Amino acid sequence: MNVAELLVKCLEQEGVDYVFGVPGEENIDLMDAFYDSDIEFIVTRHETSAAFMAATYGRLTGTPGVCLATLGPGATNLMTGVANANMDHAPLVAITGQAGLDRQHKTSHQYYDLINMYEPVTKWNAQIKSAKITPEVVRKAFQVAGQEKWGATHIDLPEDIAGIDIEETTPLKPNERPHTEAVANILEQAVSMIEKAEHPLILAGNGISRQQATDEFRTFVKKAHIPVVHSFMGKGAISWKNDLSLLTAGIGGNDYITCGFNEADLIITVGFDIAEYPPKNWNRSNTPIIHIDTEEAETDANYPVTFNILGDIQANLQQLSKGIRSTKRDITWVSNVRKQALDELGSFQKDTHFPVKPQKIISDLRNVLDEEAIAISDVGAHKMWMARMYHTYHPNTCLISNGLASMGVAVPSAIAAKMVHPDRNVVAVCGDGSFQMTGAELETAKRLEVPIIVLMWRDNGYGLIEWHQLKKFDRASYITFGNPDYRQLAASYGFEVMTITKAEELKPALEKAATSDQPVFIDCPVDYSENMQLTEKLGDIIC
Repeated sequence: MNVAELLVKCLEQEGVDYVFGVPGEENIDLMDAFYDSDIEFIVTRHETSAAFMAATYGRLTGTPGVCLATLGPGATNLMTGVANANMDHAPLVAITGQAGLDRQHKTSHQYYDLINMYEPVTKWNAQIKSAKITPEVVRKAFQVAGQEKWGATHIDLPEDIAGIDIEETTPLKPNERPHTEAVANILEQAVSMIEKAEHPLILAGNGISRQQATDEFRTFVKKAHIPVVHSFMGKGAISWKNDLSLLTAGIGGNDYITCGFNEADLIITVGFDIAEYPPKNWNRSNTPIIHIDTEEAETDANYPVTFNILGDIQANLQQLSKGIRSTKRDITWVSNVRKQALDELGSFQKDTHFPVKPQKIISDLRNVLDEEAIAISDVGAHKMWMARMYHTYHPNTCLISNGLASMGVAVPSAIAAKMVHPDRNVVAVCGDGSFQMTGAELETAKRLEVPIIVLMWRDNGYGLIEWHQLKKFDRASYITFGNPDYRQLAASYGFEVMTITKAEELKPALEKAATSDQPVFIDCPVDYSENMQLTEKLGDIIC
């Protein structure tokens, strides 16, 4: 047995089913070891895509996804996806091949010090410099990646170490993670504060689904009778059909949801990380905060924490629910806010304008997809519309990257999501700018026989940047580009292609795609003049 084979055995011990990546010269020992393993190596068309896939796999399964690249450009390509996973708190273990120890002391072909490069974008990383430490390094990488808050770790394997023969060695077994609860007197004081508040408001974050605390959260919300605002990454903590749901905040400006924050005399954040939505955008009055999470709150001038309720979110919500008395507050204002927001979406159901308006695209998408379907938004102007108006029933049914927020995330992530949930529809919602960054993964989807749906909003430019330019300068610069014939491009990858030529075609196209057993690409021209109209509308909203 050599070190590469031992490392693969350690991955098997961790329960790894897939490794996503691109082979290279310096990781050929690992590639050969995978050949005899039950682990399936998924060849991707770019290393960044491999990390996006591994992160989504980790987020949806709760166990770290694994990605692999070689040294040099392979490792630097991988880094963007690793950083994205780390800021989104998705559990991921990245493995890189590396130059041999005998040439790391000098300038050498494709050699960079990956330990120092990866240090700021991971929770922990290490190089295997000795064969015998391999089991410890792998075990720690998985342990740290899966600890709260989830994130990315990195293992660097020099090629000369990978090929060293070693005596039969047993991988280390995973251990149970400890569960902690907040102390009783903190919980009691928090309950008292919640009961005294006249207009409390809950901000639901990504940690609720990460900690599998949805049921406990919904029980708490029902008993305390407190309205809930979702961050982009917390969507679905309660169903959008629930009368206490104030839908999603985060687009900025004076949106309907901002009125809820202005009304609040206490804000309870649950599983929330300030990278999801900067407090200065929603807590302008410095309303006191009860912070319920696995870690202490980040220091921020607009995030004045009265109580940190730390530890297992499930357990702490259970204790709060036991302690709080069922109450009914006057929340008629919630109904008013909900009605305005939902009426806005409903008013576009029969809109016939072409190119298609963003609200119409989202209305049709929501009407076609069932409760369990997964929509994954890429980064761009469409992300802001999806976050604001695509309403969800359950957590992890609308995935939005909002930490690093890297473009190109949707198509690779959709492939991984469909691998985890083959019985659900999975839709990658892309702009034409973000799609071209990882669009080659259409080949990966077809090769793996993964029938995803790609819904591309085409505007021939970087729409989100244009939106910001117009708001600040009243003119746009350097945001336009050309596009290929997407019908030919997607068809060449083996996708069924539908091109939308009028608004009335979109819903039937989505319905057909949702019942297809083949991957489908929908090319939908979008009218982004709605962006500035939304900006003007938000400016006119009075709370």
